[in-house]
Amino acid sequence: MTNTLPAADPNAAFTAERRNQLDAAAGRRADIEARIAAGTLVPVGNGRYRVNDPNSWDNGEVWTVTNGEVLPEHGLDTTTGTVALYSRVPAWHEVGTVIPEGTADIDTVLDAGGIGFEVVRRPVLYQNVLAGPTKVLPDQFVTVRQDTETGLGVVGARYEVFQNRDIFEFLQDLVASHEVIWESAGALRDGRRVFVCLRLPQTVTIDAAGISDQIVPYIAAINSHDGSSLAQVVVTPWRIECGNTERFAVRDAFTRWGVRHTRNARDRVAEARRTLGLSVKYFDAFAAEEEALARTELTITEFHQVLQQLWPAPEDGAPKRTVTHHTNRRDTLGELWTANSDRLGCTAYAAERAITEYADWKQPIRPTGSLRGRDLAARATAVLEGSNDDIKSRAHRQLLTLTRR
Repeated sequence: MTNTLPAADPNAAFTAERRNQLDAAAGRRADIEARIAAGTLVPVGNGRYRVNDPNSWDNGEVWTVTNGEVLPEHGLDTTTGTVALYSRVPAWHEVGTVIPEGTADIDTVLDAGGIGFEVVRRPVLYQNVLAGPTKVLPDQFVTVRQDTETGLGVVGARYEVFQNRDIFEFLQDLVASHEVIWESAGALRDGRRVFVCLRLPQTVTIDAAGISDQIVPYIAAINSHDGSSLAQVVVTPWRIECGNTERFAVRDAFTRWGVRHTRNARDRVAEARRTLGLSVKYFDAFAAEEEALARTELTITEFHQVLQQLWPAPEDGAPKRTVTHHTNRRDTLGELWTANSDRLGCTAYAAERAITEYADWKQPIRPTGSLRGRDLAARATAVLEGSNDDIKSRAHRQLLTLTRR
């Protein structure tokens, strides 16, 4: 079902937890030392620590020691002397420009969010010897932020800059069509990544059996200027207002659209408009399917039968390592089933949540190349690229068949 009433969402929970952390900052030295000893805070140098706690909102985030306290970094751009953030509601870090009533005007969003700057390509120059002539490196360019003259990244000859206005302008059509409002906008990493986030007018409530699991739908457009990622749009339950919530928005996206920064990419903007224009209908269909799952009782035996179809047991004589891996996966999924069914009931809906959580954040991975040794970054990259979409889609289809038995 859908409604237009305000609903609890993960943004509120995240903000409440973060503010509680800040309020309790006094006397944190002993807590810091205990967390380091427990391995949930890992020193990374220069008074900075990476959170290593899968049960925390902040897992993978870097915190900084300030006046003897470890405090979260918001990660927003401050190179112009102000924090690059517009928001309709105060963010947990209480910085940026807040317009309580919100706005539907893109110019206001670009200005208040600190993303009204333009980016240009400039040739890569080099000298073979210090006093030698300056040469141009063929087919390589530096992307430069015009207002601060900051070099943002090195890109190839086919890379086309998408100005912030270019990549977000098509969202204006969605505002006009569905009366959505701009929720937040800002820049991260000196302007290398920028975002605009808006909320759809409807709230999805999975209300079967009284679980009242609510999903507040947002659409976030995220653009990069350093060649590190696609320009993308995600439909997500997260309102982006810092580096951490940007990561959550990508991680927990229900659906996504992305395009490379190439010359013909703008021809696909109409495709993105059509996709986003159907988002309200998508959420209606999504809610109907999820409610059907939430009304479908599921025993632990049936849950394991679904797992068997997704991950068949090893054949007799299989290597010990293969058998061990299968056993560990089954045990981990069993724990996730228990945690989700305790909250949501023994239903197909709880099963789907357990399988999704395993696919994205629990199954073993082996990062290679530049991601070697960076498990969190590798998982986030896999989610962004949709590496686990197939198993999640198969699980969803398989569980839907149980709603018709």
